[in-house]
Amino acid sequence: MAQIQMFSNDRIMELPRSVSSVEILPAADVLDTLRSTREVSAVILDPWYNKGVGGSRPDYHEWLADVIDAACKISQHVFVWGFPEIVAYQIPQLPEGVGLVSWLTWYYKNCPSVIRGWRSAQNTCLHLAREGATVYPEHFLNEEQLARWESGKMRFVPGPPSVIEAPLNVGFVRRNEQTGHPAQKPLAVIKPLILMSTEESDTVLDPMCGSGTTGEACLHLNRNAILCDNSDEYLSISENRIADYVRKQNGG
Repeated sequence: MAQIQMFSNDRIMELPRSVSSVEILPAADVLDTLRSTREVSAVILDPWYNKGVGGSRPDYHEWLADVIDAACKISQHVFVWGFPEIVAYQIPQLPEGVGLVSWLTWYYKNCPSVIRGWRSAQNTCLHLAREGATVYPEHFLNEEQLARWESGKMRFVPGPPSVIEAPLNVGFVRRNEQTGHPAQKPLAVIKPLILMSTEESDTVLDPMCGSGTTGEACLHLNRNAILCDNSDEYLSISENRIADYVRKQNGG
């Protein structure tokens, strides 16, 4: 069973206490959310990418650097999504004491395009972390591997690949996941981030939550989530999605 607390539009809905919960905050700017939220285990940042859907802003690189800095102040792990040619600008200007753990690539083959030429088939996620932050590659081991790892008999700990292959949620692909959000991430690309950076009952913050994928992924994995967005429309999508998932899990 799961618990959900929704504060969007002054509505509060609570279900029975459990291991995991999702808190949905009122609509707010990402920097305001980051500067007013308690310490969490991981932050997932999925901003508009300064091209295509969502528009652009001339100070995007400076703005994103401020967002990353604020996220790193409240979390050991920060994940930053974007196109490779855009997020690459952030690596030379990371906050002090924060490093690049991995350059992750989400690879998809089914991108619809009306552009003549190269068709986009990848998205980038920077895994950033404070010095000394713990990662959990053991969360990706099967039972036999985990037993060997726990007994100290595993010489090399296998981890997940830095390329995550999963199709876009378009057309008939994962129709049951689709919410109508124009840039929805599949659960398959968010779950590995949570598994690598957190343990059960840890809390993940997504201050630009869009369709609420991070919230549902956390419920699947027995983590807590805090969601926010600057759009009331998207918060409503997240609220309906999480409430629907919880109802199904609770036999509704």
